[in-house]
Amino acid sequence: MIANEDIKLKLVDYHDNFKEMSRTYDKSDQHGSELEALLDRFSHFVTNESNKEAWNRLDQQELGLLDGFVSEIREASALCVAMMEKYRAVRLRSGYAAIADYFKNIEACIEKEFGGFSILPESKVLLIGSGSFPMTPLLIAKRTGAEVVGIDIDEEAITLGREVIALLGSGLPIRLENLPAEQLPYAREATHIIFSSTVGKKYELLDRLHSITNEHVVVAMRYGDGLKSLFNYPMQEIEWGKWRLSDRILRPDQIFDVALYTKI
Repeated sequence: MIANEDIKLKLVDYHDNFKEMSRTYDKSDQHGSELEALLDRFSHFVTNESNKEAWNRLDQQELGLLDGFVSEIREASALCVAMMEKYRAVRLRSGYAAIADYFKNIEACIEKEFGGFSILPESKVLLIGSGSFPMTPLLIAKRTGAEVVGIDIDEEAITLGREVIALLGSGLPIRLENLPAEQLPYAREATHIIFSSTVGKKYELLDRLHSITNEHVVVAMRYGDGLKSLFNYPMQEIEWGKWRLSDRILRPDQIFDVALYTKI
């Protein structure tokens, strides 16, 4: 059994490692292997049952004291995920396409993302937070034939992401844009919208998207509660009258869960 103090010490160690690694990105792959190993360890840490049990034994006072620290770890790990995607994209230029455990976990999560709201060839999918290595658009377009548009606020991520699409998905119906969702006409056409788990203000954006999306749109909100909140932004309450929580897809062995929303 892992003691409460042990899990706190592990959190401090991961916090310090992420902070250190977040200062190393230099647009090369110099620190890629080191960061990949760190993210793989962290992926296993947040999905480990013993660690979850230790986290759940923390009382409300302990969790309250950790709240700001958890937010710092989440911000630092999200930055390192963005860096890792850039490293992977840079590696792909050189013909190196090996996949880390972190990416394998993400790809496994994509399989049943929408539950009963299946993506069909005629669907139109919008991904918010596509990153530098857009696995989700590639997998969806390859497996369903659906059109996918990914957006990201990081201009470098869009540039690298387009290179990845050209190398791995040439001819697929995928487009990447460096635009806010509200300024994207495609948002009105989208039948399915996916929010990446590392998008910080996703619930604020969900609220704003209500007025510009069609009435049949289905939203997959990737999130993580409990120990998974170290690696993902957690689920939030939504304003009544706009969206309803239609389903929750809980996957203990994977790094994020999914909340599905439809319009009221």
